Amino acid sequence: MSKKSQNYQLKVLSQTDNLELIREFVSKIAQKIGLNETDINRIELAVDEACANVIQHAYDPTDKFRPLHVAIEVDYQKLTVIVTDQGKGFDFTKIRPIEMSQYLAEMKVGGLGIHLIKSLMDEVEFEVHPGKKNQVRMVKYFLGKDGEVVNAKADIT
Repeated sequence: MSKKSQNYQLKVLSQTDNLELIREFVSKIAQKIGLNETDINRIELAVDEACANVIQHAYDPTDKFRPLHVAIEVDYQKLTVIVTDQGKGFDFTKIRPIEMSQYLAEMKVGGLGIHLIKSLMDEVEFEVHPGKKNQVRMVKYFLGKDGEVVNAKADIT
């Protein structure tokens, strides 16, 4: 497999109507590089959740021109998705692991987005600079420890 990387970008307004477009963008690229259906669904769901969080929490609802940027980089070992906004951000250090049995017992609603993203992706990192640039970086590897392709079958050249 080539070590050359491919970069893709989608810039849209932070609106619920654009979630389908974002899912299609991510899914088509994951399909193009040959990821299996399970990983495509995981990546699509994680990105959808990250973008939905931006739409719901990052901006003042009266702001009609709220940018949302989705960048994808594919190299010889991984697919990386970076979701960027310029909203208010959040303190990701306060996010604690969720004990699902307790969560369900308390019949809570919501609050699983970041937990879900972390469970679906191999790496998740946050960079928060409120009002300037907030990013969530999500990585899905498709090379195993021995360098064998485990989740993808296509060359990206």
